[in-house]
Amino acid sequence: MDNNESLEEFYKRKFNWIPESLASEIGHFNIFRLEPYLEGKMKAVPYRKRDFYKIMLVKGPGTVHYADRVYEVKKQALSFSNPLVPYKWDNLARDTQGIYCIFNPHFLMNFGQIQQYEVFHPNGIHVFELEDEEVIEVERIFEKMEAEFNSEYKYKYDALRALIFELIHFGMKLQPAEIQKTQHGNASLRIASIFLELLERQFPIDETHQSIGIRSPSDFAEQLNIHVNHLNRAVKEMTGKTTSQLIADRVLQESKILLKQSSWNVSEIAYGLGFTEVTHFNNFFKKHVSLTPTQYRKG
Repeated sequence: MDNNESLEEFYKRKFNWIPESLASEIGHFNIFRLEPYLEGKMKAVPYRKRDFYKIMLVKGPGTVHYADRVYEVKKQALSFSNPLVPYKWDNLARDTQGIYCIFNPHFLMNFGQIQQYEVFHPNGIHVFELEDEEVIEVERIFEKMEAEFNSEYKYKYDALRALIFELIHFGMKLQPAEIQKTQHGNASLRIASIFLELLERQFPIDETHQSIGIRSPSDFAEQLNIHVNHLNRAVKEMTGKTTSQLIADRVLQESKILLKQSSWNVSEIAYGLGFTEVTHFNNFFKKHVSLTPTQYRKG
Protein backbone atom coordinates (compact mmCIF):
# COMPACT_ATOMS: atom_id res chain seq x y z
CA MET A 1 0.00 0.00 0.00
CA ASP A 2 1.24 3.51 -0.77
CA ASN A 3 2.56 5.61 2.09
CA ASN A 4 0.88 8.86 3.03
CA GLU A 5 1.28 11.71 0.58
CA SER A 6 3.50 14.32 2.19
CA LEU A 7 3.19 18.06 1.71
CA GLU A 8 6.30 17.93 -0.45
CA GLU A 9 4.69 15.31 -2.70
CA PHE A 10 1.47 17.31 -2.83
CA TYR A 11 3.29 20.41 -4.11
CA LYS A 12 5.29 18.41 -6.63
CA ARG A 13 2.14 16.69 -7.94
CA LYS A 14 0.05 19.86 -8.13
CA PHE A 15 2.57 22.59 -8.93
CA ASN A 16 5.97 20.98 -9.54
CA TRP A 17 7.58 23.16 -6.87
CA ILE A 18 8.08 23.09 -3.08
CA PRO A 19 7.62 26.28 -1.01
CA GLU A 20 10.32 27.26 1.46
CA SER A 21 7.64 27.73 4.13
CA LEU A 22 7.41 23.93 4.60
CA ALA A 23 10.39 24.25 6.92
CA SER A 24 8.72 26.90 9.07
CA GLU A 25 8.78 26.39 12.83
CA ILE A 26 5.14 27.48 13.11
CA GLY A 27 3.90 24.73 10.79
CA HIS A 28 2.51 25.06 7.29
CA PHE A 29 -0.68 26.64 5.93
CA ASN A 30 -1.74 27.51 2.39
CA ILE A 31 -4.92 28.31 0.49
CA PHE A 32 -5.77 27.60 -3.15
CA ARG A 33 -8.53 28.20 -5.67
CA LEU A 34 -10.07 25.36 -7.65
CA GLU A 35 -10.30 26.42 -11.26
CA PRO A 36 -12.61 24.94 -13.92
CA TYR A 37 -11.11 22.22 -16.10
CA LEU A 38 -11.88 23.84 -19.42
CA GLU A 39 -9.47 21.82 -21.54
CA GLY A 40 -8.02 18.36 -21.50
CA LYS A 41 -8.84 15.48 -19.22
CA MET A 42 -10.54 16.16 -15.92
CA LYS A 43 -8.29 15.41 -12.96
CA ALA A 44 -8.97 13.14 -10.00
CA VAL A 45 -7.25 13.35 -6.64
CA PRO A 46 -5.44 10.01 -6.18
CA TYR A 47 -6.80 7.69 -3.50
CA ARG A 48 -4.37 7.74 -0.59
CA LYS A 49 -3.77 9.17 2.85
CA ARG A 50 -2.13 12.56 3.34
CA ASP A 51 -0.04 13.78 6.24
CA PHE A 52 -1.93 17.08 6.33
CA TYR A 53 -5.45 18.37 6.89
CA LYS A 54 -7.63 19.83 4.13
CA ILE A 55 -10.88 21.80 4.24
CA MET A 56 -12.49 22.38 0.86
CA LEU A 57 -15.49 24.13 -0.65
CA VAL A 58 -16.46 22.59 -4.00
CA LYS A 59 -19.05 24.06 -6.34
CA GLY A 60 -20.00 21.35 -8.79
CA PRO A 61 -21.07 17.70 -8.68
CA GLY A 62 -18.60 15.00 -7.75
CA THR A 63 -17.95 11.70 -6.06
CA VAL A 64 -15.84 11.45 -2.93
CA HIS A 65 -14.29 8.10 -2.00
CA TYR A 66 -13.56 8.40 1.71
CA ALA A 67 -12.18 5.28 3.41
CA ASP A 68 -14.72 2.58 2.52
CA ARG A 69 -17.59 5.02 1.88
CA VAL A 70 -18.70 7.01 -1.15
CA TYR A 71 -20.36 10.44 -1.01
CA GLU A 72 -22.28 11.75 -4.01
CA VAL A 73 -22.25 15.54 -4.21
CA LYS A 74 -25.09 16.81 -6.36
CA LYS A 75 -24.32 20.52 -6.48
CA GLN A 76 -21.91 21.90 -3.87
CA ALA A 77 -20.27 20.74 -0.67
CA LEU A 78 -17.93 21.45 2.22
CA SER A 79 -15.47 18.63 2.95
CA PHE A 80 -13.03 17.86 5.76
CA SER A 81 -10.03 15.54 5.19
CA ASN A 82 -7.55 14.34 7.82
CA PRO A 83 -4.26 12.42 7.87
CA LEU A 84 -5.89 9.23 9.20
CA VAL A 85 -8.21 8.30 6.34
CA PRO A 86 -7.46 7.89 2.60
CA TYR A 87 -9.69 9.68 0.11
CA LYS A 88 -10.03 10.84 -3.44
CA TRP A 89 -12.38 13.27 -5.15
CA ASP A 90 -13.63 12.63 -8.68
CA ASN A 91 -14.92 15.77 -10.38
CA LEU A 92 -17.92 15.11 -12.59
CA ALA A 93 -18.21 18.51 -14.24
CA ARG A 94 -15.65 20.51 -16.22
CA ASP A 95 -16.75 23.79 -14.64
CA THR A 96 -16.17 22.65 -11.04
CA GLN A 97 -14.85 25.53 -8.92
CA GLY A 98 -14.04 26.13 -5.30
CA ILE A 99 -11.40 26.94 -2.73
CA TYR A 100 -9.50 24.95 -0.14
CA CYS A 101 -6.91 25.31 2.58
CA ILE A 102 -4.30 22.80 3.72
CA PHE A 103 -2.33 22.74 6.96
CA ASN A 104 -0.23 20.27 8.89
CA PRO A 105 -0.86 19.24 12.53
CA HIS A 106 2.06 21.37 13.70
CA PHE A 107 0.29 24.52 12.49
CA LEU A 108 -2.35 24.07 15.20
CA MET A 109 -0.02 22.87 17.94
CA ASN A 110 -1.01 24.42 21.30
CA PHE A 111 -3.94 26.16 19.62
CA GLY A 112 -6.67 23.52 19.89
CA GLN A 113 -7.48 19.82 19.75
CA ILE A 114 -8.69 19.53 16.17
CA GLN A 115 -8.98 15.74 16.32
CA GLN A 116 -11.78 15.93 18.89
CA TYR A 117 -14.28 17.18 16.31
CA GLU A 118 -16.46 14.62 14.53
CA VAL A 119 -15.74 16.10 11.10
CA PHE A 120 -12.23 14.66 11.51
CA HIS A 121 -13.22 11.37 13.16
CA PRO A 122 -12.77 8.25 10.98
CA ASN A 123 -16.42 7.30 11.45
CA GLY A 124 -17.75 10.87 11.38
CA ILE A 125 -19.44 12.82 8.60
CA HIS A 126 -16.82 14.45 6.36
CA VAL A 127 -18.77 15.83 3.40
CA PHE A 128 -21.74 18.20 3.68
CA GLU A 129 -24.01 19.16 0.80
CA LEU A 130 -24.66 22.91 1.07
CA GLU A 131 -27.59 25.15 0.28
CA ASP A 132 -26.87 28.29 -1.79
CA GLU A 133 -27.01 30.58 1.26
CA GLU A 134 -24.61 28.29 3.13
CA VAL A 135 -22.15 28.47 0.25
CA ILE A 136 -22.15 32.26 0.60
CA GLU A 137 -21.28 31.97 4.30
CA VAL A 138 -18.47 29.47 3.69
CA GLU A 139 -17.07 31.56 0.83
CA ARG A 140 -16.99 34.57 3.16
CA ILE A 141 -14.81 32.64 5.63
CA PHE A 142 -12.45 31.44 2.90
CA GLU A 143 -12.20 34.96 1.47
CA LYS A 144 -11.21 36.26 4.91
CA MET A 145 -8.59 33.49 5.01
CA GLU A 146 -7.26 34.52 1.63
CA ALA A 147 -7.05 38.17 2.67
CA GLU A 148 -5.27 37.35 5.94
CA PHE A 149 -2.86 34.98 4.25
CA ASN A 150 -1.83 37.63 1.73
CA SER A 151 -1.59 40.39 4.33
CA GLU A 152 1.43 41.67 6.24
CA TYR A 153 -0.39 41.52 9.57
CA LYS A 154 2.01 40.46 12.32
CA TYR A 155 -0.42 37.95 13.85
CA LYS A 156 -2.04 36.73 10.65
CA TYR A 157 -1.35 33.06 11.42
CA ASP A 158 -3.32 33.32 14.66
CA ALA A 159 -6.15 34.85 12.65
CA LEU A 160 -5.90 31.98 10.14
CA ARG A 161 -6.08 29.41 12.92
CA ALA A 162 -9.23 31.06 14.23
CA LEU A 163 -10.77 30.93 10.74
CA ILE A 164 -9.93 27.21 10.47
CA PHE A 165 -11.96 26.63 13.61
CA GLU A 166 -14.74 28.83 12.25
CA LEU A 167 -15.01 26.46 9.29
CA ILE A 168 -14.93 23.44 11.58
CA HIS A 169 -17.74 24.81 13.72
CA PHE A 170 -19.74 25.68 10.61
CA GLY A 171 -19.50 22.04 9.56
CA MET A 172 -20.29 20.79 13.05
CA LYS A 173 -23.51 22.82 13.11
CA LEU A 174 -24.63 21.05 9.95
CA GLN A 175 -24.60 17.72 11.81
CA PRO A 176 -27.64 16.22 13.56
CA ALA A 177 -28.27 17.34 17.13
CA GLU A 178 -27.60 13.86 18.53
CA ILE A 179 -24.05 14.08 17.16
CA GLN A 180 -23.47 17.64 18.34
CA LYS A 181 -24.35 16.79 21.94
CA THR A 182 -21.10 14.84 22.32
CA GLN A 183 -19.17 18.11 22.30
CA HIS A 184 -19.93 18.92 25.94
CA GLY A 185 -16.72 18.85 27.93
CA ASN A 186 -16.94 16.15 30.60
CA ALA A 187 -15.11 13.08 31.83
CA SER A 188 -16.99 10.72 29.52
CA LEU A 189 -16.11 12.82 26.48
CA ARG A 190 -12.43 12.89 27.45
CA ILE A 191 -12.35 9.12 27.97
CA ALA A 192 -14.17 8.43 24.71
CA SER A 193 -11.94 10.87 22.79
CA ILE A 194 -8.76 9.28 24.13
CA PHE A 195 -10.12 5.81 23.34
CA LEU A 196 -10.85 6.88 19.74
CA GLU A 197 -7.37 8.38 19.45
CA LEU A 198 -5.76 5.18 20.76
CA LEU A 199 -7.87 3.16 18.36
CA GLU A 200 -6.71 5.27 15.42
CA ARG A 201 -3.08 4.92 16.41
CA GLN A 202 -3.36 1.26 15.45
CA PHE A 203 -3.65 2.31 11.82
CA PRO A 204 -2.71 2.42 8.98
CA ILE A 205 -1.66 -1.19 8.55
CA ASP A 206 1.25 -1.16 6.10
CA GLU A 207 4.81 -2.33 5.67
CA THR A 208 6.02 -0.15 8.54
CA HIS A 209 3.16 -1.03 10.90
CA GLN A 210 2.69 -4.76 10.53
CA SER A 211 0.01 -5.58 13.11
CA ILE A 212 -2.29 -3.69 15.45
CA GLY A 213 -1.28 -4.02 19.07
CA ILE A 214 -4.47 -3.71 21.11
CA ARG A 215 -7.83 -5.11 20.06
CA SER A 216 -10.15 -5.73 23.01
CA PRO A 217 -12.00 -3.24 25.26
CA SER A 218 -9.99 -4.53 28.23
CA ASP A 219 -6.74 -3.80 26.35
CA PHE A 220 -7.83 -0.19 25.81
CA ALA A 221 -9.03 0.14 29.41
CA GLU A 222 -5.63 -1.01 30.61
CA GLN A 223 -3.95 1.61 28.44
CA LEU A 224 -6.26 4.27 29.92
CA ASN A 225 -5.74 2.95 33.45
CA ILE A 226 -9.49 2.64 34.08
CA HIS A 227 -11.89 -0.24 34.61
CA VAL A 228 -13.29 -1.68 31.41
CA ASN A 229 -16.86 -1.03 32.62
CA HIS A 230 -15.99 2.66 33.06
CA LEU A 231 -14.63 2.78 29.51
CA ASN A 232 -17.69 1.01 28.11
CA ARG A 233 -20.11 3.40 29.85
CA ALA A 234 -18.24 6.50 28.67
CA VAL A 235 -17.96 5.30 25.07
CA LYS A 236 -21.61 4.27 24.93
CA GLU A 237 -22.74 7.61 26.40
CA MET A 238 -20.70 9.67 23.95
CA THR A 239 -21.03 7.67 20.74
CA GLY A 240 -24.15 5.57 21.13
CA LYS A 241 -22.09 2.47 20.31
CA THR A 242 -20.30 -0.07 22.46
CA THR A 243 -16.52 -0.18 22.67
CA SER A 244 -16.53 -3.54 20.90
CA GLN A 245 -18.72 -2.17 18.09
CA LEU A 246 -16.37 0.75 17.46
CA ILE A 247 -13.33 -1.52 17.44
CA ALA A 248 -15.06 -3.89 15.04
CA ASP A 249 -16.22 -1.01 12.83
CA ARG A 250 -12.68 0.36 12.57
CA VAL A 251 -11.13 -3.04 11.91
CA LEU A 252 -13.78 -3.67 9.26
CA GLN A 253 -13.13 -0.28 7.66
CA GLU A 254 -9.40 -0.96 7.48
CA SER A 255 -9.98 -4.45 6.12
CA LYS A 256 -12.08 -3.03 3.26
CA ILE A 257 -9.37 -0.50 2.47
CA LEU A 258 -6.66 -3.16 2.45
CA LEU A 259 -8.72 -5.56 0.33
CA LYS A 260 -9.43 -2.89 -2.30
CA GLN A 261 -6.26 -0.81 -2.22
CA SER A 262 -3.37 -3.13 -1.24
CA SER A 263 -1.71 -6.11 -2.87
CA TRP A 264 -1.60 -8.07 0.39
CA ASN A 265 -3.19 -11.50 0.38
CA VAL A 266 -6.03 -12.32 2.78
CA SER A 267 -3.72 -14.06 5.26
CA GLU A 268 -1.42 -11.02 5.46
CA ILE A 269 -4.40 -8.73 5.99
CA ALA A 270 -5.80 -11.01 8.69
CA TYR A 271 -2.47 -10.99 10.54
CA GLY A 272 -2.09 -7.23 10.16
CA LEU A 273 -5.52 -6.71 11.71
CA GLY A 274 -4.68 -8.85 14.72
CA PHE A 275 -6.45 -12.10 13.82
CA THR A 276 -4.53 -15.20 14.90
CA GLU A 277 -6.24 -17.37 12.30
CA VAL A 278 -7.33 -16.41 8.79
CA THR A 279 -10.58 -18.32 9.35
CA HIS A 280 -11.40 -15.98 12.23
CA PHE A 281 -10.94 -13.04 9.89
CA ASN A 282 -13.05 -14.67 7.19
CA ASN A 283 -15.86 -15.32 9.67
CA PHE A 284 -15.63 -11.77 11.07
CA PHE A 285 -15.73 -10.19 7.62
CA LYS A 286 -18.57 -12.36 6.32
CA LYS A 287 -20.64 -11.66 9.44
CA HIS A 288 -20.51 -7.90 8.79
CA VAL A 289 -20.47 -7.76 4.97
CA SER A 290 -22.22 -11.00 3.96
CA LEU A 291 -19.29 -11.68 1.62
CA THR A 292 -15.98 -13.41 2.13
CA PRO A 293 -12.89 -11.18 1.91
CA THR A 294 -12.04 -12.75 -1.46
CA GLN A 295 -15.53 -12.14 -2.82
CA TYR A 296 -15.41 -8.52 -1.63
CA ARG A 297 -12.01 -7.98 -3.26
CA LYS A 298 -13.25 -9.32 -6.60
CA GLY A 299 -16.51 -7.34 -6.46
